[in-house]
Amino acid sequence: MALQKPATRPANPRFSSGPCAKYPSFSLDKLASAPLGRSHRAGVGKDKLKAAIEGTREILGIPADYKIGIVPASDTGAVEMALWSLLGARKVEMLAWESFGAGWVTDVVKQLKIEADSKIADYGDIVDFATVDFNNDVVFTWNGTTSGVRMPNGDVIPADREGLTICDATSAAFAQDLPWDKLDVTTFSWQKVLGGEAAHGVIVLSPRAVERLETYTPAWPLPKIFRMTKGGKLIEGIFTGATINTPSMLCVEDYLYALEWARSVGGLKGLIARADANAKAVWDFVDAKPWIANLANDPVTRSNTSVCLKFTDARITDGAAFAKKVAKLLETEGVALDIGGYRDAPAGLRIWCGGTVEAEDLAAMLPWLEFAFETAIAEK
Repeated sequence: MALQKPATRPANPRFSSGPCAKYPSFSLDKLASAPLGRSHRAGVGKDKLKAAIEGTREILGIPADYKIGIVPASDTGAVEMALWSLLGARKVEMLAWESFGAGWVTDVVKQLKIEADSKIADYGDIVDFATVDFNNDVVFTWNGTTSGVRMPNGDVIPADREGLTICDATSAAFAQDLPWDKLDVTTFSWQKVLGGEAAHGVIVLSPRAVERLETYTPAWPLPKIFRMTKGGKLIEGIFTGATINTPSMLCVEDYLYALEWARSVGGLKGLIARADANAKAVWDFVDAKPWIANLANDPVTRSNTSVCLKFTDARITDGAAFAKKVAKLLETEGVALDIGGYRDAPAGLRIWCGGTVEAEDLAAMLPWLEFAFETAIAEK
């Protein structure tokens, strides 16, 4: 007997964890005002880039004395700029609880060959911060995009630390309240929580990070796209709109409209509330089902953006194949696209719950998740 399909379908089935769903009022028509075919160094281009920087500061509440730059190569480029430009002045502690954090460990230990203590937690857990010495430089992700585990707050980071904190916040910025006084370098991309287009990163520097840049020269050569100083002084233009390389003004225009939409839903508080409500809907669904569970073991560290799930039914013998089958069924029905777990993560699903996702779409999708599970079980 065929299973009964749910009656309602999501209006927007895009639950990918990156690039993420566009903001609900997005239209290609909005991009007509982009200064295409113009130099990004012309007045109109610089004005757009500066507006993007100051809009970022406004929505995220970044302090006035922090520097914000738009840089190449998405969040990855921004993180690499920080690692190559700032590390090596003192001992480093590398913290990881998912694949991207583990990638930064590899870069520092195997590529830069810096003396570092690496603290790695299994998927679903977070490192023990009681073991972390913040008098060293500390590199970590705020929100594990591939594990669904996040830092609940910055209380564990001391205000009187001697080292720098370098934080990859790409799936946290615009959905979680980042404590700027505890973060010296913060990176993210607008393709995540605000659903922007790919290839552009953002780097945020505290005064302490700027001081390090101006007083420390790494022992290794720095590629041009990583250089943030010249003659021992910060290149201020990077942080006022004179980007290192040519940005897409189409992408910048899209980001400006995404910031405008963010203001319309109440700024950061509104964005956090939307993500929290979306994530809670998934958590409540999962907590009520015996065949699926949150990958994050501690509810305190559950991500409100990249919600990662694992199947727990005893009838499942090949977790990876089963998860792929469920994800494929959902895609075939057109009710959930790109929600398979990350390739390096434990087998399961990953549902994006950031603020650009509409609550009613999640509510419509979840019964389909149960339908797909039951269908996959019946076909075993």
